[in-house]
Amino acid sequence: MTETVLSSPTKEVRIGFDRPFVIIGERINPTGRKILAEEMKNGDYSRVEADALAQVAAGAHMLDVNAGIPLADEPAILAEAIKLVQSVTDVPLSIDSSIVAALESGLSVYQGKALVNSVTGEDECLEAVLPLVAKYGAAVVAISNDETGISEDPDVRFEVAKKIVERAADHGIARADVIVDPLVMPIGAINSAGKQVMHIVQRLRNELQVNTTCGASNVSFGLPNRNGINSAFLAMAIGAGMTSAITSPLHEEVLQAVMGADVMMGHDPDCARWIKKYRQPTGDTGARGGRRRRRRSA
Repeated sequence: MTETVLSSPTKEVRIGFDRPFVIIGERINPTGRKILAEEMKNGDYSRVEADALAQVAAGAHMLDVNAGIPLADEPAILAEAIKLVQSVTDVPLSIDSSIVAALESGLSVYQGKALVNSVTGEDECLEAVLPLVAKYGAAVVAISNDETGISEDPDVRFEVAKKIVERAADHGIARADVIVDPLVMPIGAINSAGKQVMHIVQRLRNELQVNTTCGASNVSFGLPNRNGINSAFLAMAIGAGMTSAITSPLHEEVLQAVMGADVMMGHDPDCARWIKKYRQPTGDTGARGGRRRRRRSA
């Protein structure tokens, strides 16, 4: 069984076919969040800390940390954010940047085995990022697009993923340390986007034998009730074999979909985690306002 092991100084997370689905919290990302971007740019990480703590409390097993702020010192900001998050939580982190210098800056301060997010199938990107992943003993997210862009044919995306896995092996990176993102497209624009993902995830699991992840909320872009769509998508993706996703555990319906899918897939033995979270407390009936009726004597 393919198993990707990631760690912080005190906690280990294992992503695998027969393991519970791993939620990677998406909130520490200034993209589209003007206040957060301005705060991080000015050295204020209070919102980063609050988001980190809230996501872990809600059920995130890992956290994605991004510092992509235009005209800012991304390598320095990313390193500071990673140090801060590791000081207040014990979960492993995904270091998220498209800038190689920022990835190295983050990896240089990270304690444990990180997930690098990400590398594409473009030759220039592969030769820049994979040596870094190997140097720091990290795992990496493989985005299944290349110089030709994102193909609407899932079999083409599969071939790009296969290329990345093979090139990673050339750098001494094990197959288990490559987590493929099959690229989730907005289903409001591409009606077959959901079926495309299910198809490629099954191939990635059965043929390439790699773990998978995605930016789950991409599927609902532009649609109303996005959490409803995201929840349906995640449950179906887990059924198809997806093993992790970058998403928000702060939405209860999303968390329920993931935990319920784990139950259905047999990844929650005896439904123990589900029962622990959702079982109603019993307590004393009288103390809870459920007053017993007294039987009247005749």
